[in-house]
Amino acid sequence: MPDLDDRLRLLRRHARGWAAELRPYALELDRDPDVVLRLLAAPAVTHAAHLQIPAAFNPAPLVLAGERFHLTAALERVVFCEEIAHGDLGMMLALPGASMSGVLVAAIGDRAQQEWFYGRLLDRPTWTFFALTEPGGGTDAGGLRTRATALPDGSGWSLTGRKRYISNALRASVGVVFHRTADGPLGLAAALVETSATGFAAAPVPTLGVRGAQLGALTLDAVPVDAGQILGRHLSPVRRGGWGWQRTFNLLRPTVAAMAVGLAQAACDHVREHRRALRPDERDALARVEGEIEAVRRLTRRAAVEVDSDSGSGHLASAAKLRATRLAADVTRWALRSFGPGARLDQPLLDKFARDAGALEYMEGTGNVQRLAVAAALDRGAFDGYPSATVPPTAAGV
Repeated sequence: MPDLDDRLRLLRRHARGWAAELRPYALELDRDPDVVLRLLAAPAVTHAAHLQIPAAFNPAPLVLAGERFHLTAALERVVFCEEIAHGDLGMMLALPGASMSGVLVAAIGDRAQQEWFYGRLLDRPTWTFFALTEPGGGTDAGGLRTRATALPDGSGWSLTGRKRYISNALRASVGVVFHRTADGPLGLAAALVETSATGFAAAPVPTLGVRGAQLGALTLDAVPVDAGQILGRHLSPVRRGGWGWQRTFNLLRPTVAAMAVGLAQAACDHVREHRRALRPDERDALARVEGEIEAVRRLTRRAAVEVDSDSGSGHLASAAKLRATRLAADVTRWALRSFGPGARLDQPLLDKFARDAGALEYMEGTGNVQRLAVAAALDRGAFDGYPSATVPPTAAGV
């Protein structure tokens, strides 16, 4: 299969080196999420803080051998995030920067909102949050209960509701809160919110995996929001609501799939490095696992190319996210079995990989959400002609 082009290989090579520098801190971060605050000078952390900022707002992008990278394209994010997640998924999710909120702001924010949001990120290392998931309703946008109520004097809105399992909730200073202003699909909206706002509170949520992400629960008690904080205020209700959100999720799902591929590769590499004497059947199993990882990597990169070409075309993104999250869970469990019954005690890093893998299921829609998307795409013929022997050169595998 053709390789990535020279530019993306350059990005992959540097990201791989930065990830290797983060790996020694993986278990420490798992015990204490504040470890990332001591690593602000590490290249991966420094660069991540200024990535995913569009060129129009970023005077200091990542420059490698004369090539400029903003990570605003899905394929660039996929290459970068796979390597950093290979170092440690928890660290990947603990990095400061635009993250998922930045993709939404780029998609539906107006010029003033984008200047304000990205300007905050350039000022200093800044963590952001993406508050969609709610207690009892998950990521079902149609079932949102968080509500914005118009103030009597017409000066803005009052935001009230609860969110749960929000990454970086306790260390973020700004983010996006999904809510509704009215019943029905045209009442969906998203607002830029600062964590210092009156009525905003965040509490930690204990987790078994991705502890570095410091998941939290948000309580919004009449948080004031002015009209300028409503993302997509210049767009129609359809485009700033479900239409815009769906395109954002399509752009993000290959990134989550790439994180899963990176984690699966890390578990596979752990077996190769620490189980040097393999029986013939174990060598065969290792070869099959490596082949599966490569196949999903290829699918993920192809999905990224697809959404970069058309952000409304998300069927491959859903297929990649669905397959990659299952891959990460299967490979990490296989890796544990390779070390016998005491593996979780004897191989603490591998135990962490397996715990982290479980969290991927709930990022950017669960497996059932992706299955529904894939089924709908199959029904309308979106997968006609797959699998294809032709792969776009920039979407090729390693």
